[in-house]
Amino acid sequence: MKIIGITGTLGAGKGTIVDYLVNHYGYRHYSVRGYLIEEANRRGMELNRDTFVVVANDLRATHCPSYITDQLYLQAAENGENAIIESVRTPGEVESLRKQEHFLLFAVDADPEIRYERVVGRGSETDHISYETFLENEAREMSSTDPNHQNIGRCMQMADHVFMNNGDYEDLYRQVESVLQEIGA
Repeated sequence: MKIIGITGTLGAGKGTIVDYLVNHYGYRHYSVRGYLIEEANRRGMELNRDTFVVVANDLRATHCPSYITDQLYLQAAENGENAIIESVRTPGEVESLRKQEHFLLFAVDADPEIRYERVVGRGSETDHISYETFLENEAREMSSTDPNHQNIGRCMQMADHVFMNNGDYEDLYRQVESVLQEIGA
């Protein structure tokens, strides 16, 4: 069983890589966002990006910095199939997942203007924001000294493979395919 974690900036293409691995390689998708939606619903909270951050930080502070991805890993291990965990957001999550056999971390990034256009274009409930809010959200999530808060910048530094996604789908797929050939996936 191979486990790939994925991290990256807002709108960089994490979901595109997930879809590629699911559709072309049969990976099973385990979503932190999905986990947080279930938890926010259970708590009767509004579904938006701020709620997801609050819920995630609370779960990490209550249990441990890697709690959410640990839960998703346990689900994946029980299933026994190749899996991708989206999205790894704290160094503690990376460290915990690295203790598991056959784990790799992918990171994806793109220029901010390109990412903002993608975010607005996908139009989910958390994506109706101004460019300024987009940049503020990203700045808040890129670094933190609190192990229970998001530090995507550090996670990206810890990645085994980093993809720059300023081009089209085919360019990103070529990059992913090159890494998959390298690792024998």
